[in-house]
Amino acid sequence: MGRIVALDYGRKRTGIAVTDPLQIIANGLTTVASHEVIDFLSSYVAQEKVDLFVVGLPRQMNNEPSESMKYITPFVNTLKKRIPHIPVEFADERFTSVLAQRAILAGGVKKKDRQNKALVDEVSATIILQSYMESKRS
Repeated sequence: MGRIVALDYGRKRTGIAVTDPLQIIANGLTTVASHEVIDFLSSYVAQEKVDLFVVGLPRQMNNEPSESMKYITPFVNTLKKRIPHIPVEFADERFTSVLAQRAILAGGVKKKDRQNKALVDEVSATIILQSYMESKRS
């Protein structure tokens, strides 16, 4: 069994989270500049067994795709071409940034560190992954 990698793709940065090899626990991995994420993932899958990529799917409150889908769709297409042996699924990412900020605040992170947007992206990816895993268990 391999890991599941979740991506909170943004125009500037992409938060990345992974499961353990048994796919039980979701952990934040890192945040990478979005223009470097495909190379990062290519390197990562060369070192670790990965079963699936889960990409955050931004939706509006009325369930319509959000404006940022115009950036995510080309990214996913490139990901599928560069790493074709690993399937890609989408997971709803509504409210993940708000939940991430609340989790960071509840975790007692210092004010200066809470302003680090890369941390928010990484925690958002972790929330996307945890939500995806919970939806598959039920």
